[in-house]
Amino acid sequence: MSWLPRDFVHPPHVDVPGGAGHRLRPISGADAPLDYPAVMGSRERLWSVFGPAWGWPPATMTYEANLADLERHAAEIEAHESFNYTLENPERTALRGCVYIDPPEKEGADAEISWWVVDEEAGGPLERALDAFVPRWIAEDWPFQRPRFIGRDLTWEEWLKLPDLA
Repeated sequence: MSWLPRDFVHPPHVDVPGGAGHRLRPISGADAPLDYPAVMGSRERLWSVFGPAWGWPPATMTYEANLADLERHAAEIEAHESFNYTLENPERTALRGCVYIDPPEKEGADAEISWWVVDEEAGGPLERALDAFVPRWIAEDWPFQRPRFIGRDLTWEEWLKLPDLA
């Protein structure tokens, strides 16, 4: 049984209200030239958030490894196994963050959602717009009954302590 209904069609892109023209769209390998500097430019903060759970992003991550990750994410999107949306600027010339929509790994939810922005946007209006928008978007456009917003509803440390799905 899939974690999504067979007929579910994921949104191809969505504008972020209050995000000054930024939008979300599914990531692909073609985004590596923008994704790699965004990730590595914010690597220390991202590691402090995602490192204990995902081991990401490693300090030694190469461009090629990043490209392989993005290609894997694109294949997962195509197969409806998991979704990684890039947050791109209005000119579509810079990646400013990502939103992950994943099947649950831990008990008590039917999806696990997390997101990040680059260091320059952390704590600013774009991050606040994303924080307000993502839960509403998930509720309105995705078929989940019990989504879990990791890093928002509970900390990553609390999430790691939850029982794994059997």
